[in-house]
Amino acid sequence: MACISHTFGASMKIGQLPVANQRQFPNKISQLLFLHPRNFRSLKFCDFQNYNRLNRYESYTAIFNSVSSDHNIPEERISVLVIGGGGREHSLCYALKRSQSCDAVFCAPGNAGIANSGDATCIEDLDIFDSSAVIAFCHKWEIGLVVVGPEAPLVSGLTNDLLKAGIHAFGPSSEAAALEGSKNFMKGICDKYGIPTAKYETFTDPLAAKKYIKEQGAPIVVKADGLAAGKGVIVATTLQEAFEAVDSILVNGSFGKAGSSIIVEEFLEGEEASFFALVDGENALPLESAQDHKRVGDRDTGPNTGGMGAYCPAPVLTPELQSLVMSSIILPTVTGMSKEGCKFVGVLYAGLMIEKKSGLPKLIEYNVRFGDPECQVLMVRLESDLAQVLLAACKGELNSVTLEWSPGSAMVVVMASNGYPGSYVKGTKIQNIEEAELAAPGVKIFHAGTAVDADGNYVANGGRVLGVTAKGKDLEEARDRAYRAVEEINWEGGFYRKDIGWRALPVKQKSLK
Repeated sequence: MACISHTFGASMKIGQLPVANQRQFPNKISQLLFLHPRNFRSLKFCDFQNYNRLNRYESYTAIFNSVSSDHNIPEERISVLVIGGGGREHSLCYALKRSQSCDAVFCAPGNAGIANSGDATCIEDLDIFDSSAVIAFCHKWEIGLVVVGPEAPLVSGLTNDLLKAGIHAFGPSSEAAALEGSKNFMKGICDKYGIPTAKYETFTDPLAAKKYIKEQGAPIVVKADGLAAGKGVIVATTLQEAFEAVDSILVNGSFGKAGSSIIVEEFLEGEEASFFALVDGENALPLESAQDHKRVGDRDTGPNTGGMGAYCPAPVLTPELQSLVMSSIILPTVTGMSKEGCKFVGVLYAGLMIEKKSGLPKLIEYNVRFGDPECQVLMVRLESDLAQVLLAACKGELNSVTLEWSPGSAMVVVMASNGYPGSYVKGTKIQNIEEAELAAPGVKIFHAGTAVDADGNYVANGGRVLGVTAKGKDLEEARDRAYRAVEEINWEGGFYRKDIGWRALPVKQKSLK
């Protein structure tokens, strides 16, 4: 049974955490279940629906009795803190809440949609870049596992500090996170350990970079070396576009320190796919395959984004190809990182190109966390206890873990603010989200960038705002359900791609035009 506080849909400030009544409980998190009326106002709720939900219970005693009489609760239960506040983190909270061994789920900072969904209790003012504050929170509320969602806290060393404090943390150390934090580091690992990837060169001098580009010709790819929120990759179809990309990054500093050096890489023609594996330092456990849609426009046109949709599984990754990815890319990386003295613990997200001319996978990039929006389709299909799976990774015990998945397929369609991935306006009203979740079976809407205005309405608070996700017996049914839900949402300030899944469902797509 999940913590009753989830039903409240609370968003709290650290100083406003509720206080237990006279009854004592073995876990401090259980204190959240039993609130004195005088403490109720100290919670910051996002809308009055939460108050109405509380009134459905006749007494706090009845709640306690229902919890006490549940004989199916596992003996070992843990409370989990999820770091982050986007769609990926919402889906992780959703999966953790469904985990039988999970006592409670917190999300810092979270967002309004996560809080109101009842999938986690959001701690909005916990500074995730202040390790001492995160550690203090974990000790106070006896957090048994911290799951770090975004890449920035990983690169800055949050996991290092949590481990030193004796707290289990799912996510790599700052040293191992360099696989994503520096494309040059990742390419160096590929070179040293024979991992197939695109031919490349690294530059800090714009003139040298342009000379190399002219020698190689277009199309060609220019990448900022460091973290650029998924926007630091330019696929240049002409020499002029490539030269402009070099100037933008190296001369104009469009990505700041992340662009102090660049990678110029050969253009690989083929089909992209995402491959995920959980890693415990020595062992790797593959997850289901998924396929992202990076370009902002239909039929993969326009600039790159953080991701406009995804589906799972990806037909392009056959069982044979998945086995090849594990043996030629994932396992050599795990071994190589161990030999380099920075064992990788967390999730390896390999961005792959299934090359058209050879049919073989090449590594485009590594991310050191769950992809967004791929995580959404993975989490709605995962049937295993996520809390225990991630804890096993932290303890180096993945070799004893098997994963269970629901049959069929899942798809997520991202709804973004008009103007994204460029400048966009915040605060546009979004309506009918709850109705959209009822539009078809198997629909779940994950909030990536929402807030609540003074009238209690959801408003856009970011570029990518909603991840409308659906399961189905096959990809076609998942797609139809997802788009049926999308069409229910009333948001004049947003847009979405209308062709998610077009590579796997070409015939279906023709009927949509």
